[in-house]
Order: sequence, then C-alpha cells, then structure tokens
Amino acid sequence: MSEIISLETEVRSSVGKGSARATRRAGRLPAVLYGGTQEPKAIALDPRVIHKEMHKSGFFTRLFDVKIDGKTERAIPRDVQLDPVTDVPLHMDLMRVGKDSRITVSVPITFFNEDKSPGIKKGGILNIVLHKLELSCLAADIPDQLTVDLTGLEIHHAIHLHNLKLPQDAKALHAERDMTIATIVPPTKATKTEEAEESAAAAASEAKA
Repeated sequence: MSEIISLETEVRSSVGKGSARATRRAGRLPAVLYGGTQEPKAIALDPRVIHKEMHKSGFFTRLFDVKIDGKTERAIPRDVQLDPVTDVPLHMDLMRVGKDSRITVSVPITFFNEDKSPGIKKGGILNIVLHKLELSCLAADIPDQLTVDLTGLEIHHAIHLHNLKLPQDAKALHAERDMTIATIVPPTKATKTEEAEESAAAAASEAKA
C-alpha cells in the first residue's frame, strides 16, 4: 500500500451547482465525503493536490486522511468529474472507510522483466487481456497494483488469475474462476498474399500520383 496522503479541507456551507461554481471560482475543488454512519459532508479541497495524485498509479485504490474541523477521517476516492476539454478536476466523491471495511476496488495489473522472457526475446508479443482486476478486500489491505513476473516465460505461455498474488482475504470479482490475464503470442507475419496486395496498392497509388 502507498503512503497515505493527508488532505486539508474546508467545509462548504451549501451544496448545489451554484455553490460548486463559487468554490471553483475561489480556486478550490468541491467534493463530498460520504459513507459510514455519518451524514455526507460537502467539502472543498486543493485541486493542485488532487491533480498531482491523480497522475500516480492506482489513484482509485489509494487511501487518504481527510482533515475536517480538526478531525481526521480515512477515505478512498470513488469518482472524479473532469472538465471534458482541459481534464481539470471539477468535483470529487470520497467514501469513508474503516480498517475493517470491505470494499470493491479496481486494481491495475503491471508486468515486469520482459527482458528476461525467452518468448519475448524471440519476437513474441505480450498480449494483455486484462489491465485491471476487480477485487473485494479489506480497506487496510488494498494493493497499489498486482504484478506479474515474465521471467522465463516462452511463446504460447498464458498467465492466469491463479498466478496473481492477492492480499489475504481478497477475492477476485470475475465470473471465470481462472480467467486468462495475458499471453505471449507468436510474432505476426504478413502472408505472401497480403504482401502482394500491399505492393499492388502501393504501385497503384504511385501511378495515380
């Protein structure tokens, strides 16, 4: 799990589109903290902090300490609305979590040691079937990412769900019990027919020029 970042906040006195616009004009990011047994709270955050954290891997699997009126509440990002043109955050939803809270998260899958895979060295291509895995796990055990070591893997080798090391008590939320995560496939080669068609098309293009 990554470092837990503290978020300094201000309580918003009102909600709605008008209040959100006023918050953004003041240089703050409107947000809502909800969940648990407490009422939702309308808050304002520093948009620069959120923008920076969003560019780090696994943003939606990370925990934050939200500071409100001298108290700290742990939360996880659930949604961020972005400006369709600038990608600047416009609004954020945060959900309260306790150490024993069980939640669903989408965890990125990363692959390493490609240079140690004989199959890839021979020209094989890593075909990634699943980039993220939906997990049900304890909030205290959310992984930043799930990793796959490609060392020693040959062409036609398949990586399955059981090859991933999941946190204790975590459960993958996929219909297929041992679905394929990735495969190392042979290099693609154009057939003679395809090459002939490409050459004919190129010649025809040159003739028209």
